[in-house]
Amino acid sequence: MEEMNINEMKELIMNYVIKEYIDDDDVKITYETPLISSGYVDSFSMVSLLVFLENKFRIKIPPSKATPEAFDSVNNIVALVNQYLKQ
Repeated sequence: MEEMNINEMKELIMNYVIKEYIDDDDVKITYETPLISSGYVDSFSMVSLLVFLENKFRIKIPPSKATPEAFDSVNNIVALVNQYLKQ
């Protein structure tokens, strides 16, 4: 996979979250919007998001790191992915 800058990664993840989990067109989320604690992403959705991230970025995120806090905003998700891209 070619190198992706941080803004491209944020956009990619944001677009995926909106497409997969935000049913209401009136809902506007930002990179800091709480996804899990606001109910946009539930535990089942978190698993599919994890699989998407692992496949897209060719990384393996250990279950101990795939916490609701780590998935609670696009910025948190990007930070998590970046930890494993550098390994």
